[in-house]
Amino acid sequence: METDDSKNMTLTDFPLHSYDKVRYADTDRQGHVNNAVFSQCFETGRVELLYDPARPLYDVGCTFVIASSKVDYRKEIVWPGTVVIGTAVTRIGTSSITFSQGLFQNDAMVASGETVIVHVDPQTSRSRPLSAETKLTLANHLRP
Repeated sequence: METDDSKNMTLTDFPLHSYDKVRYADTDRQGHVNNAVFSQCFETGRVELLYDPARPLYDVGCTFVIASSKVDYRKEIVWPGTVVIGTAVTRIGTSSITFSQGLFQNDAMVASGETVIVHVDPQTSRSRPLSAETKLTLANHLRP
């Protein structure tokens, strides 16, 4: 849900920054970047934290799945170019994490999003509590 606060957010409101290159294949016949690409960019920002090879945040044998995802589109993303993905943790639950994200191109926010991710054991298809170490790492990325 877009709030008045989210309308005024800048990249500095997000503790994590990632980058994606806009590809020609991301565009439609009118030269607009397809809406699905926005979600792929948000995924890049989350995955760089969740699946960091140096410090993955999931338990062995577990994974993360999306429970909820919302995108507010503000402006077009244009090709050629890049986007900067700002990511912040806004809530750490027992087995879930809520992310707030912003996409920026040429210093302008082009979209904002909120995603809830759940830590899941694929053997049981049930959520599994986040470890204390994971929660501590996530806390370092909480939006102030």
